[in-house]
Amino acid sequence: MARLDMTDLNINLEVVVTHLNKLLDQRQYPKTMCPSEAARALSKPELDQSGVESWRDLMPALRLLAFEMRDQGQIEILQKGTVLPPTQTREETTGPIRLRRLVH
Repeated sequence: MARLDMTDLNINLEVVVTHLNKLLDQRQYPKTMCPSEAARALSKPELDQSGVESWRDLMPALRLLAFEMRDQGQIEILQKGTVLPPTQTREETTGPIRLRRLVH
């Protein structure tokens, strides 16, 4: 199976990234957020601008974005309250994830 990257998705993520960063910045460590919170925060015009009909259409891109942000040292990804190891890939990760800003 080929790796999916942002260029494979026909989605404008500019507005999504803005909402995701805003929500992450509003959470005090160690509070987490679900990636769907960023998708659900978009208005209908913002969804249209992103090139999708529903917030659910953004979820694969948000998951990919989360792992890219993790790999850049911006956030931690958790499952069941445990931080995923940096070697765990998106493809190896099934089920719900939560995100939190990495404390430097």
